[in-house]
Amino acid sequence: MIWSVYTENRLGLQFDPRTKIIMLILCVISATIAPSLLYESVLIFAVTVFGCASGKVRRSLFCAAFYGAFYMLTKFVISLEKGTLYTVFTSWLGLFYTVYPCAFLASIILSTTKVSEFLTATSKAHIPNKVVIPLAVMLRYIPTVCEDWGYIKDAMRLRDVTPSLFGFLKNPAMAVECLYVPLLMTASNTADELSAAALTRGIENPTPRTCLIEVRFRGRDWIATVLAVCVLVLGFIWERIV
Repeated sequence: MIWSVYTENRLGLQFDPRTKIIMLILCVISATIAPSLLYESVLIFAVTVFGCASGKVRRSLFCAAFYGAFYMLTKFVISLEKGTLYTVFTSWLGLFYTVYPCAFLASIILSTTKVSEFLTATSKAHIPNKVVIPLAVMLRYIPTVCEDWGYIKDAMRLRDVTPSLFGFLKNPAMAVECLYVPLLMTASNTADELSAAALTRGIENPTPRTCLIEVRFRGRDWIATVLAVCVLVLGFIWERIV
């Protein structure tokens, strides 16, 4: 009964948090060594498949479509071979293609991983609390700040302050005062509150943790890990086979 109530709103396959951490590390390495834009597209495709399998179909397809549009723009700019647009664009092109796959995968992990599952998995992996506690706070920090950002935008719309680039250009002082200052204050308070909440819930308790969900490696976890390793190996041998 508890299991059904806990999982009834969870869509897609549930992967072990340790699998997600391993995949994120492999994704960072793959994005760093990416030998070409075509390989980068393969990496994005792999992340998209993982996101769809995890139940985040809309987000995954949107991020993949955004990457596709940016990929076409990149091809167009590279075809220019010279000019101001080419110089400005290529200066940060490498940074985007290195960060985007990692950010894409991280967003899926953050939205599909519960803190209790993460803590149970890291406890089984015997990871020190000095590493676990900051990561556990981070899992709740980013979604909480995004939620607060939505509340701030709604409040500012009532005061006729548009939370957009146009509104910032129209009245930058008002935008900073009414949007970004409250966001910074909220972000600072949220970090303290989440840390206190984690300690209150016994995050430093030395006894073994329990969880409603059985956290263990399943067949899907091994398959996902092997495929991630294959994508990484493909990056090392890409120039030999293409």
